[in-house]
Formats: sequence, C-alpha cells, structure tokens
Amino acid sequence: MDLILWRHADAEFASEGEDDLSRQLTAKGEKQALRMAAWLDRHLPEGARILVSPARRTEQTAKALNRKYKLRDELVPDSSADEVLALIKWDQDKGPQGKGPQGKGPVLIVGHQPYLGEIAARLLGMEEHSCAIRKGAVWWLRSRLREDYSEILLLNVINPDFL
Repeated sequence: MDLILWRHADAEFASEGEDDLSRQLTAKGEKQALRMAAWLDRHLPEGARILVSPARRTEQTAKALNRKYKLRDELVPDSSADEVLALIKWDQDKGPQGKGPQGKGPVLIVGHQPYLGEIAARLLGMEEHSCAIRKGAVWWLRSRLREDYSEILLLNVINPDFL
C-alpha cells in the first residue's frame, strides 16, 4: 500500500473569532496546490482513494487535483495520528513498525500538521514530533512485507516550491 501525505497549501491566518475550518488558501497557496496537483496527477494511480479534511483550505488544495475525494471528519486539524491511522486501517499492534496497512490500494490524505508529520515519523521509526511537513508538500510512503516484517519505504518528499 502507498500512503501519500499532502499537507494543505499556504492559507490565510485566522482572524479573531474566525472558525479555523473556514480559512482559505492565499494566492501563493493556490499556486502551490496547482503545481503539486499537476505533479500528483502524473504519478498517482487512477484508483487511489483520496481522503480530505473538511477544512476549507484542504478542500481547496484537493480540488486542484480534479479527482473525486471524500471529506472525512477524522482529518480535522486537531485529529491525532492514531485517529488517522485507524481511518485508513493501518494496524500498529505488532512488531517494531506494526503490521502495516490492511488495505491494498494507494491512499492520499490531504490534511494538517502536526498529525501528518507524526504519521510520517512514526512509520519511519523516528521520534514522533521530529517531522514537519511543509505547506503544500507531499510525502509518499510505501509499505511492503519482507519475510513477515512490515517495511516502510520513503519514496518521495517534494515541495511545491521546487516544481
């Protein structure tokens, strides 16, 4: 299974009293989302499941890809890495890196820090708070089974500013 983590692009700061979920992308964020979406469209398999936080900035980021996606409440900004891994059915109960995913197809999550970075760090065997995923960036991870051991490969880390 491939797990692709896409952090929302650059967004406006929340005004006093403004709901965090209603924050929009900035003009820079719109460009970042379009550049990253063009790259993802070339590399992401057609059957990939795309799960998106209901925050406006993440939905705007995902819309740039122009593919079907599902909004999931489990991906709000204050979600935990555990909640997100449970959503995608990634079993962590056994072994140093867990059993791994129970599904087979690729999953793209469009979400937020800190849980995206915590997921990347946890799956790569790092300290959980040691990974920060930049706005608009994609981290592409792959799980594979080697002699009954779940192994995680980091296939790509790409920032929209380098596209």
